[in-house]
Amino acid sequence: MARAAAIAAAAALAALVATLVAGGAVTEKVIPGLGDAGATTRWGLPAARLVMDVGAVLTVGALLAAAALLPLPQGRLGPAATGYLRAASWTAVLWAAAAGTTLVLTVSDVLGEPPGKVLAGNELSSYIGSLPQGTGLLLVILLTVVVALLARTTVTPNGAGGLLLVAGIALLPPPLTGHSASAANHGAAVTALALHVVAVVLWVGGLVMLGLHARRDADGLGVMADRFSRMALGCYVLVGFSGLANVAARLPEPAELFTSAYGRLVLAKAVAFAVLGWFGWWHRRRTLPAVADRKPRAFIRLATVEVAVMGAVMGLAVGLARTAPPVVALEEDPVRSLLGYGMPPPLTVGRLLGLWRLDFFFALVVVVLAGLYVAGLVRLYRRGDRWPVGRTVAWFLGLITLVAVTQTGVATYAPILFSVHMAQHMVLSMITPIFLVLGAPLTLALRALKPAKVRGDRGPREWLTAILHSRVIAVVAHPGVATAIFVTSTFALYFTPLFESAMRDHLGHIAMEVHFLASGALFFWVLIGVDPAPRRLPHVGRLLLLFVTMPFHAFFGIALMNLSQPIAAGWYNVVRPPWGTSVLEDQHAGGAIAWGFGEIPTLIVLIVIGAQWFLDDQRQARRQDRKADRAGAGQEDDELARYNAQLAALADRDARER
Repeated sequence: MARAAAIAAAAALAALVATLVAGGAVTEKVIPGLGDAGATTRWGLPAARLVMDVGAVLTVGALLAAAALLPLPQGRLGPAATGYLRAASWTAVLWAAAAGTTLVLTVSDVLGEPPGKVLAGNELSSYIGSLPQGTGLLLVILLTVVVALLARTTVTPNGAGGLLLVAGIALLPPPLTGHSASAANHGAAVTALALHVVAVVLWVGGLVMLGLHARRDADGLGVMADRFSRMALGCYVLVGFSGLANVAARLPEPAELFTSAYGRLVLAKAVAFAVLGWFGWWHRRRTLPAVADRKPRAFIRLATVEVAVMGAVMGLAVGLARTAPPVVALEEDPVRSLLGYGMPPPLTVGRLLGLWRLDFFFALVVVVLAGLYVAGLVRLYRRGDRWPVGRTVAWFLGLITLVAVTQTGVATYAPILFSVHMAQHMVLSMITPIFLVLGAPLTLALRALKPAKVRGDRGPREWLTAILHSRVIAVVAHPGVATAIFVTSTFALYFTPLFESAMRDHLGHIAMEVHFLASGALFFWVLIGVDPAPRRLPHVGRLLLLFVTMPFHAFFGIALMNLSQPIAAGWYNVVRPPWGTSVLEDQHAGGAIAWGFGEIPTLIVLIVIGAQWFLDDQRQARRQDRKADRAGAGQEDDELARYNAQLAALADRDARER
């Protein structure tokens, strides 16, 4: 394995140097009068980023192997999994140290000063607080230190899964605050790059740990290889689509793939990506059967070459990040710089429905949710099981409403008109969740997923069951907690500076919309959910909870309608359309929408609760009838037995008298 690591490191360094030279990142001319950070920063910054990426890959890979890839005997971490956790603590230290070095060299690069001068002055602290890249790298350092400390003491699968989640979050700040945030369509570019990075790290990290495990211990290699193969296929597809979306956002003209240095490097990366796809196909066809026959050598040889290619791709990606994409000549437009697109034309119903704009994140969410649901239905159908048609219809109605407010003109006008944003908010929090909850996705997953092959091990079904029975879900799914999140978060968002901060940042905007959807799904899961939940309210309690909760949204709407000063004025004064009304009048219209919209979900939920109550009474009646029938049959049997006993006694007496 040491030889494979050396080969991969050499390939990564060679690809990095070649990319930096070809892209011109280290051959820039020094302009007299401007500061020059020096050769140390020019070469050290991409090298530090490459080491940071390697530390991320090793840490995530080790945690992935411990939590998900390795079999868990009796639901506990085995010696190998515990060893990977301890290794993750050291690789997380490497990740944190490389992130700290990257932070210093990035300040040096921005200020045009040598690293020693940056460390001697106070530029470092001011940079962290003023620029997003500095804050992002600081978050990486804090999160990786947490992983390094806790990985040394964690001994449970849930703890390993939690650390994997923390490490996954630590992957996000650099791509979310990098150069993609300044692209023309920065919303799609940032989202695509973040998903790209997560998928690549899971894929490469899993393969590295799989090769390491094959060298050390082949006993659990078959299970580990099978699970990695299924995960790698999903990662490969996600890497391809996210990379394509990112390139489309950075290179609006296809000809620039051939005429610019950035485009040619993108083509080289695409070729390497195709080669990795061939490796994955070969693994599935040849090496997985060899592993099943306890012949790990074939896998090790191919995995060594694949890791080397992945190392070269990582070096290429780091060098590509240091290469400037072609400059798109656009007019100075503050609206375009904030939104990623120009001011749309005056609002009409036709444009609201037809002026579509791709939101890559929610488009991917819809595709994944629809695909997983269909896959579950297909598995039940092949098994001969039935699934209620109404649940399927409800699920896809929910996905249609999600598309309607995230991909159409609603999403285009929502950032500039508060009234449209409020309509989007109401649908995401009070219409879409109702249909998604009625689709019973958790029940479908529990029925469709196969149990783990080894008793006590954890596959996807066991992990889902563990999450549903966890203490976190028990607390969050309490009716009081779910209602408080659903109600108070709306007031806390709009009547604090948090709303304007979320509108100014694409990640914050996505987080806000995800919160609307998640808080609504949690509340309606407790209220009308079909899926298993920690607590079940009686039907009278559900009605009471509904009538207590919904007026708060009316109060919220009334509060908006009575505002004398606009909220998020700094944002809306910049993006205010010239053809629209004043910001305050538009927000009053948004308040009217919030005030009147609550009637729609209330009516839907009342119908659902009434139907559920009626069906539940019918089931109870049928159950009582079956119980009564069994009791009546038993009583008749007892009377017949007594009658037969009397006849037998009379026969015995007659026989004695004769």
